[in-house]
Order: sequence, then structure tokens, then C-alpha cells
Amino acid sequence: MNLTNHFLIAMPSLMDPNFSRTVTYVCSHDEGGAMGLVINRPTGMALGDVLSQMSIEATDVQARSIPVLQGGPVLQERGFVLHRPGGPWDAVLAVRGSDFAVATSKDILVAIAEGRGPSEVIVALGYAGWAAGQLEREFAENAWLSGPADAGIIFRVPFEQRWEAAARLLGVDLDRMSGQAGHA
Repeated sequence: MNLTNHFLIAMPSLMDPNFSRTVTYVCSHDEGGAMGLVINRPTGMALGDVLSQMSIEATDVQARSIPVLQGGPVLQERGFVLHRPGGPWDAVLAVRGSDFAVATSKDILVAIAEGRGPSEVIVALGYAGWAAGQLEREFAENAWLSGPADAGIIFRVPFEQRWEAAARLLGVDLDRMSGQAGHA
């Protein structure tokens, strides 16, 4: 199972406060574990707030209003920029099998602040991480649905609609799902 460039859609029964009713974009998944960014949990902060804390002048008015998301419970003081297309940033992870990338360096924030960054961005504080085998165990426990990621959901669907929209891509109506797992 390799879920790189897929959505993890929290099952209605998943009560973990870090992941209840979330959609997570999986940036990397291999035998060593997985890393992703929750794409539907705004923090209430805007990028302009973060830029001012970093003493970066935002000359692009639109950049100042980009919402900052809670990307996950790990390293919540660190910023992650999910973007496309990828670019030549100082610290960037190209997401295998896609035109997405995740940058963690200051240069991408400066470029966004000046209006010369990538055309589509999600800015998040923190990330979601799973140790080797952990995500696979959570699937066996019926915690997640998964399906291919969709850029429209990541960048254009309102945050509060992303959970249901990601499930609909799979033909799933989350309101009709039982919280019980069936095992034959």
C-alpha cells in the first residue's frame, strides 16, 4: 500500500481530536512511515500574521489573506507550504507521482509575500506523521478511507466542505456510513 498523493478521509467514527472529520493530503508514504498535511482545518490566522512574525514584508495584498491551516499535531510551530507547481526552493519535497511539492524554507514565503510564488498554495503549521506500519494498522481499524488526491478540493473547495467532497470522489456519502467496521 502506498498512499503518496492520496487523500486520507477520516471515517465518521474517528474521534481523535487531531483528525476527526479531516482530509489529509499524503505527501510521502513508504516502508518507513507516512507524512501528510490536513487540508481542512483553518487556524484563524492569515499568512500576513505569520509573515509579520518573521519580519517578512508582504507587498502582495492577496498573500496577506491566505489562510493558515493546522497541518497536523507534529511540529506545530513549523510551517509547511503545499504548492503546485513545484519550484526551486531551498527545502522542498517533490510529491512522487504528482506536480505537487511541499516546501519548508523561508524563500518560498518571501516569494509568496512578493507575489512571485507558486500559483496554488496551502500554508500549514505542523504536519501529520505515522511511524512504520502505523497507518496500515489504522486502516485495519477502519479509521480512514483513501482515494486519489484532487487539486480542486485542495485549492478551491471551501474548507468546511472538503471532508464531504473528498468522500464524494469515492462515491461515499459520509452521512450514511456506520461507525462499525465489518469483518468477515
